[in-house]
This record gives sequence, C-alpha cells and structure tokens, in this order.
Amino acid sequence: MSTRITHDLEIGLRKYRTEFGSDPARAPRRSAILARMDPRDAADVLEQTIGRYNDAWNAHDVDTILTFHAPGMVFENHTAADRVEGDAVGPHIAGIFERSPDLRFTGRRLYARDGLVVSEWTATATNRAGQRVEWDGIDVFPFENGLILRKDVYSSSHAPRVLDE
Repeated sequence: MSTRITHDLEIGLRKYRTEFGSDPARAPRRSAILARMDPRDAADVLEQTIGRYNDAWNAHDVDTILTFHAPGMVFENHTAADRVEGDAVGPHIAGIFERSPDLRFTGRRLYARDGLVVSEWTATATNRAGQRVEWDGIDVFPFENGLILRKDVYSSSHAPRVLDE
C-alpha cells in the first residue's frame, strides 16, 4: 500500500474516532452492504427455513407460518392487488385457506442468497366452479435476523390452467 493511501486511511480513522469515539452505539448506522450478516440469513440456512415455511403453508398452519414473519411483515400479492401488514397478515392468510381449503404448493426452483430468497412454485386448488386448476408463481422474500420482512407474490392466478373439466 502506498504511503499516501496509508496516510489518508490513518487521518480518516482519527477523524472517525474523534467524532464517534470507540462506542459502536454512537457510530452512524452502516449501510446494508457493510453491515454484518446475521448467520440466520445465510443462503444455506434460508433454504431450510423456506422449506419449513412452505410445509406450514401446505399444512394450512397459520400459527406456524406467522412464526417465520418479522414484526410488521408485509404480505403483498401483486397479481391480486392485496397488501396487508403486521397483525393483519394472519387473518388474511387464514382467509386464503378458508376460500381454498385444498390449496397446495409445489416448489419448482429456489434461488437463495444471503438475506434473500426467490421461490418458483405451482399452486393447485379447486376454483368456484368446482374445477381443479393450477397456476405458476414466484415469491420474493427478503430476510432479516432469520425472519421474513416481506412476501411479494407474483403469479398467473388470474389465468389458471384447468386440470379437469
């Protein structure tokens, strides 16, 4: 490292210590790119977490589903123009299960990276006309401290495929 760069780094470090001292609580919040990642947000851990989350969805177990959500979690189905957050998420999910008691999801592909999961899936259910239908979709899940901050849903549920007629 050149002398000039080393000198500039030392000056910057001295200014930082003068302004914020050695107390981390006084330091400015670091941007997400520099923040330490919680081990629960590691990609391999999130793959397992989403597996358990999907199992809870297929079991229609609202209480278990909610244990995966951060406080204030946002559930937004962009296709259906539904958006709920916080305490309204549980009743909203329960309503989905009431309207579609045989709703099931099959995972097609999972993309996991630290702090983020994208899940491709196919859903099957019986529609109001009594037909078995399926549609494809994706969920986008940002995580923090091992909990889901948001669930953004994009799907073809507006034009499902009829499985039997």
